[in-house]
Amino acid sequence: MNFKNLKKIVALTLLLALTATQPLVSAQKHAKSQNLTGEQRIVHVLNRLGFGARPGDVERVKAMGLENYINQQLNPEKISDTVAENKVRDLNVLNMTTAELYEKFPQPGQLLRQLQARGKLPADLAEARENRVKGGANSTSTEMPSTEMPKRDSTPASMPSTEMAPNAARNNQNPQPGNPLENEKYRQLLQDYYRENGLQQPQRIMAELHASRILRAVYSERQLQEVMVDFWTNHFNVFAGKGADRWLLPSYDRDTIRPNALSKFSTLLQATAQSPAMLFYLDNFQSVSPNANANRGRGLLQQLRAEQRPQQQRRGINENYARELMELHTLGVDGGYTQKDVQEVARCFTGWTIFQPRGGAAAVNAMMGEGARRNAGTFFFNQRVHDDGEKTVLGHKIPAGGGIKDGLMVLDILAHHPSTAKFIATKLVRHFVADNPPQALVDRAAATFTKTDGDIRETLKTIFFSKEFNSTESYRAKIKRPFELVVSAMRTLGADTNGGPQTHQWIARMGEPLYGFQTPNGYSDAAESWVNTGALLERMNFGLALANNRIPGTRVSLSKLNGDQAKVMDEYLKTLLAGEISSATRETLLKQLDPADPVTKVVGLILGTPEFQRQ
Repeated sequence: MNFKNLKKIVALTLLLALTATQPLVSAQKHAKSQNLTGEQRIVHVLNRLGFGARPGDVERVKAMGLENYINQQLNPEKISDTVAENKVRDLNVLNMTTAELYEKFPQPGQLLRQLQARGKLPADLAEARENRVKGGANSTSTEMPSTEMPKRDSTPASMPSTEMAPNAARNNQNPQPGNPLENEKYRQLLQDYYRENGLQQPQRIMAELHASRILRAVYSERQLQEVMVDFWTNHFNVFAGKGADRWLLPSYDRDTIRPNALSKFSTLLQATAQSPAMLFYLDNFQSVSPNANANRGRGLLQQLRAEQRPQQQRRGINENYARELMELHTLGVDGGYTQKDVQEVARCFTGWTIFQPRGGAAAVNAMMGEGARRNAGTFFFNQRVHDDGEKTVLGHKIPAGGGIKDGLMVLDILAHHPSTAKFIATKLVRHFVADNPPQALVDRAAATFTKTDGDIRETLKTIFFSKEFNSTESYRAKIKRPFELVVSAMRTLGADTNGGPQTHQWIARMGEPLYGFQTPNGYSDAAESWVNTGALLERMNFGLALANNRIPGTRVSLSKLNGDQAKVMDEYLKTLLAGEISSATRETLLKQLDPADPVTKVVGLILGTPEFQRQ
């Protein structure tokens, strides 16, 4: 990099860092003494209820009326979504059951164990596997990752796991020991076996799920639906890098989150509680009463223990889900529960587990029949390992002998608790209005939540038609998270994308790999987690890459305007930011332009400004 280019980058980075700390741009400050204009309200709604305006969207909403548009978005089932549906039509993973995913995309270590158990492990693959281990290679590299729950500590939101960030893995200073030739032979034989038997590597599952999230967010007419899918996926966070969750997440997205994103909160809560992805992530599938009679249902318990054997988990009650259910999913950390409540809730959820949680049905198919193969990775309640004694949760007595009703009673208690109404209302207002949620609006939203039995749609309606939501203070007051930034940039420029790996890698580079947050609290919704010089530089680099068509699988077509650089700048400021930018930022951007390429350069730079980062 020459000194001239370095100076430009440093100058622009300083500009971004400095202006990003200002709550509002100068044009917005001028508007503070006024109400939002009609066009500003439309832009505001398109940015908050969706992922930004496409070319022509402002005019379309103006023609149909803003209130009509909001009500339409609140009822997505009435909106035709043919374009988005066609975009994801060829992503086969989305329509496969978990059992089918286990069979089509087997985890290598699991596959080899199954073949060996059935006496069908090819001799050359068995030999390569043994030589690889003898050579000192990490024998667990093709095994299921540990199911130990990661601690919720200071892990930064911008620190993806090595599984989700290939560059980090490549930079590891402690490479695997062993003969690399043996490793290469082993990998090649595995690839040959997969190909010859019509199998695919499990990495494909997440690649298609990532693509579907990006494609739907970019192309869907049901923008609020996609925003709420993103919101609840983060609220009920599940980390893809933990054990079997990679295979369980397509069902989580399709069957748990999407159908319930605008339903009753109690329905969504139960769906997540019975989701195999959540049961696995928070270890509840292994939670059993220590007093359970191991001799009852011996065959089933043997099966469950066989799949748990690689981790040597000690049988007993696991409190992970019970704690996060109250702290993160419902009541909030100050919601009034005690450690005793955590223990009692954990007892209520013993026996809530997964049939064949790691996809071992193929190994036991001959013994347990076709049903075992079809039902791998599905929820079931195992009465034999449930603690059926009396419990007390938040002052409510749960009678002995309730079975699965114990857990259902807990969910009902939590869904209708005043602390839950306050906690969910606060998160929704923070997401849609401001990092510091106006208390008056939180109180009204919580009251609606309570009055409507936790109706998410009605709670959102209270927020969207509030004076706080439509105020100048909330206009462009939220920082876009990386996923929101990438999608909004593509929509604003009318880009065509396949949602492929390179797009997801950009989202990950900016700190938000999809399904990549390790701890249960999910990504932060506050600006302070996303605004720093390094992150802003990555955002600027993304803008330049997008504008210059340097993202494989994504194309933008920028019309070549006639006129000088200032005219090009102003035309694109109007297109991308409704013309709202500080004079200082405009002048600084103008100085960075290359006379030979004013269009792509100006678009890339505008996408990197703090003004575009805000919504």
